[in-house]
Amino acid sequence: MEINGVEVDENIRYDSLGLSPEIMRALGDKGYVNATPVQGGSIPYMMDWKDIVAKAPTGTGKTFAFGIPIVEHIDPEAAEVQALILAPTRELALQIQDELRLLFKYREGIRSVCLYGGQPINKQINQLKKRPQIVVATPGRLMDMHKRHTVRLDKVLTVVLDEADRMLDMGFIEDVVRILDMMPQRKNLGLFSATISREVMDISWVYQRDPVEITVRPVEENRPDIQQYRIDLDDRERKLPTMVALVRNGGYERAIAFCNTKNMTDRLAALLKMQGISCAPIHGDIPQKVREQTLQSFRNGEVRVLVATDVAARGLDIDDVDAFFNYDVPDEQEYYVHRIGRTGRAKKHGVAYTFVASITDQIKMDEISRNQKMEMSLLRYDKDGCLMLVEQD
Repeated sequence: MEINGVEVDENIRYDSLGLSPEIMRALGDKGYVNATPVQGGSIPYMMDWKDIVAKAPTGTGKTFAFGIPIVEHIDPEAAEVQALILAPTRELALQIQDELRLLFKYREGIRSVCLYGGQPINKQINQLKKRPQIVVATPGRLMDMHKRHTVRLDKVLTVVLDEADRMLDMGFIEDVVRILDMMPQRKNLGLFSATISREVMDISWVYQRDPVEITVRPVEENRPDIQQYRIDLDDRERKLPTMVALVRNGGYERAIAFCNTKNMTDRLAALLKMQGISCAPIHGDIPQKVREQTLQSFRNGEVRVLVATDVAARGLDIDDVDAFFNYDVPDEQEYYVHRIGRTGRAKKHGVAYTFVASITDQIKMDEISRNQKMEMSLLRYDKDGCLMLVEQD
């Protein structure tokens, strides 16, 4: 881990960070003793109200990195919103809300609310009437609430943008800027992401003061334990039977397949069902209630394969995923990093397959392999129709 470009020790225990007994008790309930690098690097600076830019791989504990300082700073006697956390998707917002509740379970008087689209707005308005000190929200729903005069942000002290690069890439930058301008008393801003884009740095330049830059590289134990395979196919028609064979022969009980479009997500889910594989699609056009039911079914093992778009899968808190499939090669290199972050989490082994079935796919995968410096094994069908490992120089 680097802090402001200087290599520092990553081995930090929670009990060395000066945390309150209530937080330590909550961490103890989960059996947590050692902070992850991004937590050990971020918590002390956020506790001192410093602005930070934290770059760390998916699945390395960024929520606790900003959640612990936020909970420690909250005044439970106050009724104003003191902390705001913005997330790009409903799934990530709900995940953050759940983890925050774990952290403040022993601190009486702290209240939080999660604001996101796809749920009746009146229900969330009623939750705001309970005067929460912490608001977790997607930018669009928060702006809607502000226009209705149901939430005030003028007393907010801490703001966090989680998955900041994806939030800005999804077109929320104007909403984010408007929201940041609503908080004149803000003391610190945290930008957390797996990649740091130009848009993130622009926000940092305008809204942060001498930010602490924390970088956790995806190496050693921080890199997910994932065996990556590239499968070169003669045409797109070979993708479906190849995936069906891998799911069945590999014995994968929980897998995620990524497609680049909503239409392809629905089509693949239907085709897999026709092959007798229990699966369900998840993308932005599916009602939120149905999406939540689908995710719960997937966690419970009732759905074997989850077929998802990148935006819908961003921030999903799903452990024990055996394998993932890039049914479509991602259009952006960053998407590949986030996709493989869905498996091999918590130091568990995972496997990833990417189907390459066109010249365009080959160009994109060559670029991903070169720029991400990832070790990838090559598979091809031989003349007898068997999938074989290809020796590479």
